[in-house]
Amino acid sequence: MTDIKPFRIAIPDTELSDLTSRLSRSRFPDELEEAAWDLGIPLEEVKRLVSYWARSFDWRLAEAKLNEFPQYTTPIAVDGFGTLNVHFIHQRSSRPDAIPLIFVHGWPGSFYEGTKIVRPLSEGDGSRNGPAFHVVVPSLLNFGFSDGVAKRGFSIAQQAEAMHKLMLKLGYDDGYATQGGDWGFAITRAMGHLYPSHARAQHINLLPARPPSFFRHPILAAESALRPWSDADRAGLARSQWFQKEGSGYNQIQATKPQTVGYALADSPAALLSWIYEKLHDWSDEYPWTEDEICTWLSIYWFSTAGPAASVRLYYENTHEPGADGHRGNLWDKMMSYQPHVKVGLARFPRELLVVPAVWSRQLGHVVYEKTHERGGHFAAWEAPQAIIGDLRAMFGKKGAAAGVFKTSKL
Repeated sequence: MTDIKPFRIAIPDTELSDLTSRLSRSRFPDELEEAAWDLGIPLEEVKRLVSYWARSFDWRLAEAKLNEFPQYTTPIAVDGFGTLNVHFIHQRSSRPDAIPLIFVHGWPGSFYEGTKIVRPLSEGDGSRNGPAFHVVVPSLLNFGFSDGVAKRGFSIAQQAEAMHKLMLKLGYDDGYATQGGDWGFAITRAMGHLYPSHARAQHINLLPARPPSFFRHPILAAESALRPWSDADRAGLARSQWFQKEGSGYNQIQATKPQTVGYALADSPAALLSWIYEKLHDWSDEYPWTEDEICTWLSIYWFSTAGPAASVRLYYENTHEPGADGHRGNLWDKMMSYQPHVKVGLARFPRELLVVPAVWSRQLGHVVYEKTHERGGHFAAWEAPQAIIGDLRAMFGKKGAAAGVFKTSKL
């Protein structure tokens, strides 16, 4: 496959100098007395992180650590959008029975979000019953070091098509598993709907299910109506209500006027920092973010091939898709519907953005594995990598309910 090219991140010195210059000239607003996180990211937090990013953060060290992962780029033809270059990590396992697995990130994540799970999954747990995986961690198009898309209409189906074709190009035409949350939930669900003969098993950690109806799911609806809610159920619904009321304003902006907010994200690294770090703080489960983690996370957006503004366009495209028949028509409803041909694993984290009773999420398909974790939030693969790793090993191990989905894979 001569058009799969090895890739190393190598940001030019001129771009590093430009970033430092912009950070040093940041203009900050005032804030109210006794201001707190409920108003947005506090001023002193932004000043502290801007100073660290400009004066103390070593991008070259972060770049070298990222380049320890085997990275590649390859052109992928997406129907109606031409050929686009996709960047990805591809960590093959030495195990001949390893399972192909693609991790799909969301916003404001990137391929960086999946790097904690790559090596443990590819190496396995050392036991005869534990599975190993060929792990693929791509940058979605418009994110990271994948190409940007110049035409309107590039939405969930197109991202799913690109990810599916990437897995086929890597030789996994006998089938593969998927893992994702946020947009990764939507895109991997779309892969299961559009390509069920290949995307044969999925593990998801965002579960935005509605209450089951007696018409579609009478048993689940009866269980939902008759079974008392637990303390965890009530806490989860409170978390969901908080997000809808106090935490989802970014969604409305990005889904309606992505170009407008894009000017701030593209021009000001301080604006990018405040826009994204607010989510890292509010959406995680008291995760102890370090300055280096934050600055690496933000730098990948700042130095991305398409620029940070491109990443927010998916919100607009997803909410403005035409209702015509075909892959794009009513795709969200199909993704939220029962998928009988795909085995599903569910991971529940208490500080996720949408936390619903377990019975609701069982509408999503043939659920063969589910686990409620005690800690963790929206960025599960980063905050709680051992939970994601443990779920996948349990789901696909020799004693797991998805053990028979993949008999072998190509090396």
